[in-house]
Amino acid sequence: MTWQINRTSINIVKIKGDKILHTEDPIVREVPVTLFLNGREFVTMVCSPEGLEELAVGFLCSEGLLQSPEDLNNIQIDYENGTVHIEALEGESEKKFLKRNITSCCGRGRPVFYFVNDAKSMNKITTPLLVTPGQVWNLSDRLEEMSVLFQQTGGVHNAALCAPTEVILFYEDVGRHNAVDKIFGRAFLNGISLEDKILVFSGRVSSEIVIKVGKMGLPVIISRSAPTDLGIEMAEKLGITIVGFAKGERMNVYTYPERILG
Repeated sequence: MTWQINRTSINIVKIKGDKILHTEDPIVREVPVTLFLNGREFVTMVCSPEGLEELAVGFLCSEGLLQSPEDLNNIQIDYENGTVHIEALEGESEKKFLKRNITSCCGRGRPVFYFVNDAKSMNKITTPLLVTPGQVWNLSDRLEEMSVLFQQTGGVHNAALCAPTEVILFYEDVGRHNAVDKIFGRAFLNGISLEDKILVFSGRVSSEIVIKVGKMGLPVIISRSAPTDLGIEMAEKLGITIVGFAKGERMNVYTYPERILG
């Protein structure tokens, strides 16, 4: 199997009522990828095997280890062995960071106070971006239309970087954090300005997702799912608008509704 393929298939037994069917079913792939930073094993991420450059760079940006393009010297990806090697400017953040495994599920293995302290050190977002309800619903619909791997397997999360009227970047991954990191990484590599952009997202808006969005400087998160109470608290502190349950012609606006209502 080609390492970079995002899905495979297996033979299953499908039962519906009193009907039994032997059939082939598409299954999303999940692989471990080890990131080496400046020659040292740094972290192992479990992810979808695509967009590894974006994932590695976005993860380092999220952790504060890459601040500007000048910090990044070289990237090499070894698909056969599942490794990413990055040479970057060394700093204090790297010395404090403990090597750990990062699963594709919801938890990141860091205690809550870490994220709270992250939020305290960040500037509040004051961008006067306005998005109409119609634009919110349109972007949510576009995310669903583009989510082909989810439609095939039901096993991934999706994230898109958008302007109010268009989708700029789109990624799918078994981990919702990974999907956002891939957006962050590609925007960093391409020099995309983020202060007037929106994250459209399929997953739950937890405090960790809000912190990532805050570090990106994005003023608005649109999700087809729900936020958590700590996610809302962090968004209030960081000046981020959270829109949840954006499906069809309904939505809930949890923070800074003036960006949606004008």
